[in-house]
Amino acid sequence: MQAKGEQDTDGRLVSALARGIAIVRCFTPTRQELSVRELIELTGLPKPTLFRLLETLCDLGLLHYSERLSKYVGGVGLLNFAAPVLARMTVRQLARPMMEELANHICGQMQLVVGYRDTLSYADIVQGSGSKVFRPEVGMSVSISRTASGRAYLCSFAENDLADYLEKFRERHPGREEWLLERLEDARQDIAEHGFCRGHRDLHREIEVIAVPMRWRRDEESWIFSASVPVFSPQSKALVEDVGPRLVSLVRNVEASIGGVS
Repeated sequence: MQAKGEQDTDGRLVSALARGIAIVRCFTPTRQELSVRELIELTGLPKPTLFRLLETLCDLGLLHYSERLSKYVGGVGLLNFAAPVLARMTVRQLARPMMEELANHICGQMQLVVGYRDTLSYADIVQGSGSKVFRPEVGMSVSISRTASGRAYLCSFAENDLADYLEKFRERHPGREEWLLERLEDARQDIAEHGFCRGHRDLHREIEVIAVPMRWRRDEESWIFSASVPVFSPQSKALVEDVGPRLVSLVRNVEASIGGVS
């Protein structure tokens, strides 16, 4: 039998955990240092509650207060959270040599992206020799609606999951649903005809991107490979004839290699 007040205590513990995670998620590669005032604005937490949670997070090594900056920064302990996630990504280990070879051939950048529900993140990034493409960090979020990888990911959604995503998209971006549906139709046609879909330079006008989804999935995770080259590069003019077929071949080779791997 459940003890009196146990449910309330469990509820408070879950709430505290959620609030602590919300604080940690305020820190990103582009938002590395945050003051107490900024954290209050981002989380909406009362100052006393925020201070208690910050003290706990610092004690655990997940955050650190920099006297030099008079701000909080991500702690080294966060690396320990990422290590087991990266280590279990067999796709990442198998694909990296092939990604390096193709990145060097196109003088651009290769990305491996992993999707889970409404979250899409960089799992690996390889910069080719002479690449002039901006280099994001592993773990950074990827736009689902505005990137080739994101739309390749949406094309793998079941009908009801896609409907749920589109409903949330309408709420966040009124008037943009028709644009996204058109982009999704382009992506479906591209994948059917070429095996890859294009980014249409919706996120970065100076970069051409193509993406290929893996047909292999595990634990509800989907994997997408993408290749990026500057619009002024010779490779950007050879996406259909050269870069695209090579990227599709890479993905099929990874799928063949991972066949019996659980």
